[in-house]
Amino acid sequence: MPIDLTVNGQPQTVDVPPDKPLLWVLREDLGLTGTKFGCGIAQCGSCTVHLNGSPTRACVLPVSAAAGQEVTTVEGVSGDAAMAVRNAWRKLDVVQCGYCQSGQMMSATSLLASNPSPSDEEINRAMRGNVCRCATYVRIRDAIHEAAKELEA
Repeated sequence: MPIDLTVNGQPQTVDVPPDKPLLWVLREDLGLTGTKFGCGIAQCGSCTVHLNGSPTRACVLPVSAAAGQEVTTVEGVSGDAAMAVRNAWRKLDVVQCGYCQSGQMMSATSLLASNPSPSDEEINRAMRGNVCRCATYVRIRDAIHEAAKELEA
């Protein structure tokens, strides 16, 4: 059954079962491997993408639910908030093993796009669904504040 969706601004048609998780369509069928598989039950956040601009766990979302929607992956996220997050992640050397970072960055970008000057509590709330095995949470929070400063400038 062909399913039409837009991924990173490009129209895509995939011929897959409608219940196939969006994560696997992105990785296997479209070759976008930046979105990671972590837990498969929407608890770790490694698979976070934006669906119509909102952070969404791609591991549990059937591709049919994304039909006609705008899907943005870490490969295609853009704009001032995304650039500020990338810059801050590099500047503060946030990444340790790196596995969770695409999901972390997608959640942080969404937060800063809607709230360019978040408090620690707002950061904690926005990021609580993203698990980091290496426990770089302090660096992640610092990087979000750093990105917020860049957005203010």
